[in-house]
Order: sequence, then C-alpha cells, then structure tokens
Amino acid sequence: MPNICDICRKDFPTNFLLKTHLRTHTKEKPFECAVCNKEFSQNVNLKTHLRTHTKEKPFTCDICTKSFSEKGKVKTHLRTHTKEKPFACEICNKAFSDISCLKPHLRRHAKEKPFLCDICSKTFFIKSDLKNHFLTHTKEKPFSCVLCNKGFSQKGVLTRHLRTHTKEKPFTCDVCNKAFSCKGGLQTHFRTHTKEKPFVCDICSKAFSVKSYLKVHLRMHTKEKLFTCNICSKEFLMISSLKTHLHTHMKEKLFACDVCNKGFSQREHLKVHLRMHTKEKPFTCDIYSKTYSMNSNLKRHLLTHTKEKSFACDVCNKGFSQRGNLKIHLCTHAKEKPFVCVFCNKEFSTKGILKVHLRAHTKEKPFSCDVCNKGFSEKSGLKKHLLTHTKEKPFACNFCNKEFLSKCNLIKHLRSDAKEKTFSCNVCNKGFSEKSRLKRHLLTHTKAKPFECDVCDKGFSQKSNLKKHLLTHTKEKPFACDVCNKGFSQKASLKIHLRMHTKEKPFGCDECNKFFSFKWYLKIHLRTHTKEKPFSCDVCNKRFSRKSNLKRHLRSHTKEKHFASDVYNKGFSQKETLK
Repeated sequence: MPNICDICRKDFPTNFLLKTHLRTHTKEKPFECAVCNKEFSQNVNLKTHLRTHTKEKPFTCDICTKSFSEKGKVKTHLRTHTKEKPFACEICNKAFSDISCLKPHLRRHAKEKPFLCDICSKTFFIKSDLKNHFLTHTKEKPFSCVLCNKGFSQKGVLTRHLRTHTKEKPFTCDVCNKAFSCKGGLQTHFRTHTKEKPFVCDICSKAFSVKSYLKVHLRMHTKEKLFTCNICSKEFLMISSLKTHLHTHMKEKLFACDVCNKGFSQREHLKVHLRMHTKEKPFTCDIYSKTYSMNSNLKRHLLTHTKEKSFACDVCNKGFSQRGNLKIHLCTHAKEKPFVCVFCNKEFSTKGILKVHLRAHTKEKPFSCDVCNKGFSEKSGLKKHLLTHTKEKPFACNFCNKEFLSKCNLIKHLRSDAKEKTFSCNVCNKGFSEKSRLKRHLLTHTKAKPFECDVCDKGFSQKSNLKKHLLTHTKEKPFACDVCNKGFSQKASLKIHLRMHTKEKPFGCDECNKFFSFKWYLKIHLRTHTKEKPFSCDVCNKRFSRKSNLKRHLRSHTKEKHFASDVYNKGFSQKETLK
C-alpha cells in the first residue's frame, strides 16, 4: 500500500515517515521536554534539544577537536577547513557552506521578509534577526560578562565582547594573514581585497562595502538626523559628530584673563594666553638662546639640532622625529583602505584620516582658537593659526638658520634657497634645484602652451590650469559659501573667498612679519625683498615685479587709451590719470 500524504500528495517509503510528515500539517507535537516543557513533533528533535540542557556535545571535529551537539553541525563545520561551498545562488552565483545561509540570501533577492515583529511590525529576512530585534523591546539582557558584569541581549555579542578582555583574534585573512576578533570584521576586511560592495542604495545606486555605511548614507536622502544634542537640540547625521559637538558644551570657562576678560576652560590655556599680553617667552633653546612662549614650539625647534628620529618605519626603516609623521608615512605602504566615506565613497587607510575628511562634509570645526574664536577642522590647522598670534617661527633651516612660521615654508625654502641650484635658465640665468622647475620656468620665456582646451582651443602652460579652465565651460559650481551663498567651481576658490568674511591672513612674510590673506599677495610682496622682476617688456626690455605694471607700461608703447573723460572728451592710458 502506497504511503501518500492526503493533504500534499507527497510519497514516502515507510508508514513511519508518513506519520512523522503528517505532523507538519496537524502541528501536533507529542514529545515534550521534561526540563523546559518545550514540545517537538519528532523524538530525534527532542533528543537534540535535551543536549542544550545537559551541555553534551558528542560529535567532534577530527581536524580541530571542536565539539558539537548535532552531527549535521560537524559536517557544516568541516567545510570551514575544506573551504567547500556546495550551495550556490542561481541568481548571483554566490556560494555557501550551509543551505541555511543560502535560504536567507535568496530572500534578499526576492525582497522577501517573512518574519514579522508583533510589536512594531518590522520585518526580517532571518528568524534569528527577529529574535534579536525582539530583545530591543523587552530590554532583556540574559548574557553577562564574567569579567566585568556587562549585560548583553545576544550570546554572540557576549562572545565578541569577551575577546576584548582575552585579546583573542581567531579569524585570519587568507590573503594577508591579518587577524580579527570577530567574523564580521574579517568579512568587511576581505572586501578590501575583492573590492566587493554588496550594499547598494535603492535611491542613487551608490554601493558600499559595509552595511552601516549604507545606513548613514541613506540619511543624506531622507535628511534624517537621529542624534540630537540634549543641551542645544542641534541634530546630527552621525553619533561621532554629536560626541565632538558635546565637547563645546563641556568646556566650561572658569579662568578669565584680567587684561581682556577672555575665558578659558583650563588654567594652562590662560597662562599661554597671558604671554601674548606680557610678550613673555620662558622656554629657551640652550644652543641658540632663542626663546619661545610655548614648550611645544621649543621641542619642535630642538629637533632641528639633535636630528633625533626616535620613530622608525618597520617596513623601510625610515626614521621620523614625530610619531604623527610616522603614522602618515605608514599609509604609503598600506595599500589597504578599509575606511570609506559614506558621503562620497572615498577610501582611507586610517580611521583618523577618514574622521578629518568627514568634517569637510559635516562642516564640523571642533578646534577653536582661544584668542579669536576661529574654528578649525584639524588640530594642525589650529596650531598653524596660533603662530599668527604669537609671531613665533619654530621651523629653522639647518643650512642658514633662517626661521619660518610653517613647515611648508621651510620645505619651500629648502627646495629653492638652501639647495644647490644645478639647473640654470639659458635666457635669464635664474637657478633651480630641480630640472622639472627649470622646465616649467622656460615656458614663461617660450610662451609655449602645450595643454589645449577641446572646447575653445585656448592654450595653457600647465595641465592644472587647463583643468581649472574647463570648469568655466561646464558652469558647474559645487562649492557654495555658507555666509553669502556664492558658488565656486573649485574648493580652493571657496577657501580664498571665505577669507573676505573672516578677515583671516594666514600667509606671513618671513622677512618682515607682514601677513596677507592670499598667497599671491605674499608672492608679490616677497619681490620687494628679493628685488625679483619676472615680467619683462618685449619692446624695451624693462622689467617689472607685477604683471599689471607691465600691462600698464605696454600702453606707453601702443599709445592705447582705455579710459575716456566724459567732460573733456580726452583719452587716458591709466585709470588713475583719468581720476
């Protein structure tokens, strides 16, 4: 007699299997656990369940001796050693070691979420996700850490937490041998090798390697700001931005300056500030007797004497005098860039660099000047700015002892003045330390413009100038001023424009301490010291320090008169003469 199910017409080889199958329809569960009263449709399931109470694990892996309560789990576990993945997705060919992993994966393609939360109606792909979610409603934390008593809603989270105490990293990358404390960390890292970005935004199709990055990115579309400041009710996209913002409230200013009434959160900051009024410089260099108002500036200066490079690179043995410089250098070796910007998808090798980059999007400026309250996105920017108040020059040249306000000015000096100028111009005899600089300079004589615009055929001597010019055709102005809403095609142009509002003058002359808001103003000013006159007249060879002066002079040869008087009907070559 055939053993066929009357409900679904499924055929079975034995009557026993048919009876067992019928319970899937009748929902009958005749086998009950004596410990917790849980019911099962099959005796074998009850036996397996009982092992959760007895902690019995009779099935052992032959390779790593790990034990399991079920035979099927050993089979699945063995595939972690053999790397076997027999269950493949027919849609995207992704393979899995266990069929239970393939099933929820298929639901992601079908957008099917069969597991529903009875409290908030949120749906899930996997039953375990629903169980974990449910604990957010009950606030139940049944798993606690034996070392620090911290409670957790999930056993897996507790296991991960325990590794913060044991420092255990059991998950290793097959490509670069980097170890991780959790499987998720390894999976995220592995995508830096495969370049896989499985999390895609449904609105703009932008892809991400980490799910949390997609979540933050989606808030850009929804304009949702989940994190609110309890003090001033300001809202933020990311919790990190809120944390940084909270520091601005925490800084209670208990110490006030007797001279200008400015408040400070720390007594030490007030002490440093007072030296601006007293002009006191208590920190002295033993070698040159040069004095500084801040100990940090003296320390930096002393490194120019000692040549000490305490921090060495493990890869190439290059030495550095500061730990921060070594960290930056290490990024040149690490091709891995696991930290991705959720706004523009740009990748970074360290979390710190990403943190600084994110402030360009959030407009966050956590570092403020105690003197003028100007905000900065980077601590280094604030340090550089403070020198404009103290007028100190902590960076000294080892060759000529000339001192500079910033490190970049010192580097510039070393490239041009301090180095031997082996490459000289045949036209004007100007010397250069690098061949590339001589080549660039020669273009000023030959008037050659090898880089041409495809739109208007205008020529440029440098590729970078062509790139800037191309934006004038697209009319694209993605960078807007927060003060007056004026748009700019380049970020650098916006930066320059902002100085009109802030009145900031970051470019200082090392000769006379005069400050300028624009780099080219400083460049022109420096010619008053160097007596350099790079612009020459083709007619009479007269030389000028400014291009505008040359243009004005050329009118004396052409007799051109651009400015006319409405009263006398007379023409003038210069606007000043007309006035």
